[in-house]
Amino acid sequence: MVGIALYTDGSAKGNPGPGGYGTILQSGSHEKELSKGYRLTTNNRMELMAVVAGLEALKPPRCRVHVVSDSKYVVNAFNEGWMENWKRRRFAKVKNVDVWKRLLKAMEGHDVTFEWVKGHASHPQNERCDQLAVKAAESPTDIDQGYEASQQLSL
Repeated sequence: MVGIALYTDGSAKGNPGPGGYGTILQSGSHEKELSKGYRLTTNNRMELMAVVAGLEALKPPRCRVHVVSDSKYVVNAFNEGWMENWKRRRFAKVKNVDVWKRLLKAMEGHDVTFEWVKGHASHPQNERCDQLAVKAAESPTDIDQGYEASQQLSL
């Protein structure tokens, strides 16, 4: 099984506002950076999308993936058992359900663990992911369909 380190960060200028994510995939000496900006989204959605993008980019059929994130929202969902409770309740009253379900789908077939790191604390990969996310948020190129659709429903 291939071992992958997946570093992630999300950013939003305003919450909601323009946002972006930054992701670094590392395996041995190989490294790949991913980022994308969205015209209207939230910070939590971008934190989630950073993990989704990294997992969806994996080529091998099964990988051992260690996700490193400064988002307690993402990490605690798995490490503190929130996800199991959400599934049992069929995601009742859970925000960002569309992205959580996409994340669960992206995790299928992989052995995924999560680690929280303090943001802006000189962790090199976390700092780089932050730079990628901020830059992507400054020039958004995509639409967060799930977020914008949810806003239309609440009007």
